[in-house]
Amino acid sequence: MDKAEWNENAGHPMQSFEWGEFREKMGNKVSRIGLFQIIWSKLPLGLWFGYCPMSEMPSEADLKKFKGGVGVRFEPNVIKDSRFKVQDSMVPGRHLFKPKTYWMNLSLSEEDLLKNMTPKCRYNIRLAQKHGIVVKEGNVEDYLRLIRKTINRQKIYAHGEKYHRELSKIPWTKLFEARYKDVVVASWMIFVWKDFIYYAYGAFDDEYKNLMAPVLGLWEIAKWGKKNGYKTFDLWGAEEGKGYTRFKEQFGPKLVEMAGTYDLPVSRWYPVFRIAEEVRWKILRMLKT
Repeated sequence: MDKAEWNENAGHPMQSFEWGEFREKMGNKVSRIGLFQIIWSKLPLGLWFGYCPMSEMPSEADLKKFKGGVGVRFEPNVIKDSRFKVQDSMVPGRHLFKPKTYWMNLSLSEEDLLKNMTPKCRYNIRLAQKHGIVVKEGNVEDYLRLIRKTINRQKIYAHGEKYHRELSKIPWTKLFEARYKDVVVASWMIFVWKDFIYYAYGAFDDEYKNLMAPVLGLWEIAKWGKKNGYKTFDLWGAEEGKGYTRFKEQFGPKLVEMAGTYDLPVSRWYPVFRIAEEVRWKILRMLKT
């Protein structure tokens, strides 16, 4: 299957051919089995573990094609409902994507989209406009500068500069920025694929938080998506009690629950891998606090 045909069948940018090429630049191995693109990460002892993000739900026949490695983790781009089936050979895995997300329906009129927002959200959009915030296409250097500031401020584990720089070169990524006078105070990386746009990454300068640039920015990006014919704006991730979830909720999007995360154990090393994975995350949480 050539690149164009592969992308025609890919339902999400993380199953696109370009995503596989990007991950290879990041040091992963990539394999394509049927309609599934697997990103392989190296483990100690020369072992490998696969990750298949945002694919279709595999059948038992599909799973029999996966050989080698410790196992493969699937996070299907499938809404959780009574129609999807988890195969007997799969077990619950540790999620990388949040199982819930928010979708904004860009088929609605701008008037209806505004009505769906909280009064405070609409007020903050007007406030940012009053301050003279301007949202337009961005550049990678300002984006990287704000990503670094956000990581340092929030003390979060995040991808490095090489990751973001290489990712920005993919044709289906788009950068936006919010300017206050001559200063870039917020920046976003958006993915565009088929009928969807995705809020992949965002960063802002905390010194200018009272200007409400992130609120206006998301609204302007939604309007851009609507103007360019996209139907849905995936705000990418929702987790109860988190600040980023409250930020997204104010726009009145639909809460969508995805199928979840499932592993296909392939070798006897899989139980050892899961124990090591849990220990690693516990250590990282301890270091963060």
